[in-house]
Amino acid sequence: MTTEKQRAAARRNVKKAARAAKRQKTIASMPAKTRTALGRQGAAVARRKRTDRSEPKTGQELYDEARRRGVPGRSKMGRAELARALRRRG
Repeated sequence: MTTEKQRAAARRNVKKAARAAKRQKTIASMPAKTRTALGRQGAAVARRKRTDRSEPKTGQELYDEARRRGVPGRSKMGRAELARALRRRG
């Protein structure tokens, strides 16, 4: 049996989650320049993948490699930071 206090907290959490979902930006609502830049970046990653280089290319691949190597703080890092951290660890 839930108390009134617990139900009120649950209602607040649901409202907070709904507000957060509304604030979240999707690609469709981004400026055209940003969408273009993201598309170019994605195309560059796909091109590098097609050339079949041995090094990881995508952020997810870099994160997986960092997890294998035990890089601390990897979950807070972006793609460039992960690449730098992996280069430093050699």
